[in-house]
Amino acid sequence: MTLKLFAIVLGTISGLTGAAQAANTEHLRGTVVGLAGSVLTVKDRDGKTDMITLADGWRISGVAKASATDIKQGDFLGITSVAKADGGSGALEVVIFPAALKGAGEGDRAWDLQPNSRMTNGTVADVTEVAGRTVTLTYDNGQKKQIAIPQSTPIVTFAAATPKDLTPGMAVFVTAERDGAGKLVSRRIVVGNHGVVPPM
Repeated sequence: MTLKLFAIVLGTISGLTGAAQAANTEHLRGTVVGLAGSVLTVKDRDGKTDMITLADGWRISGVAKASATDIKQGDFLGITSVAKADGGSGALEVVIFPAALKGAGEGDRAWDLQPNSRMTNGTVADVTEVAGRTVTLTYDNGQKKQIAIPQSTPIVTFAAATPKDLTPGMAVFVTAERDGAGKLVSRRIVVGNHGVVPPM
């Protein structure tokens, strides 16, 4: 990874994980309608259109497709999962972090991909093969055991992107906050510029 890409991805990840803790943070998942100056218009997955002001110094990263076979012991992952009735958790999506970003946003927290989902960023302690992969993630104050990753689970890693990738129809994941006037403001965008929808 080049230093420039490292800085972009680090800024994006720091924003994503840090913003997860903020009470007024909103996650927008949808497609680009257009980018005019510093205003990004996005149609979300419910069909609503939002206008988002991009703050000074905003950052962007892309996502590229990865595979469960890329996951090995010692890797640092971000996994959104939900609890299974028979124990453990089932992964809804997986992000494989570049080695240089190991430790970014480490921990386990509530997430809003779907009801009762959680985001866990941690190091792979072990990997087993049972109808896909099952992993245990360790983080600074605990661990999450038996996270099943079915073969159908979207798995991605981060890649370079530029504002030119924000063309109409491109899939995006936007972390934004409301300013004093109630307008959405974002400092970080993830775009599916490699034909992959950001699964976050």
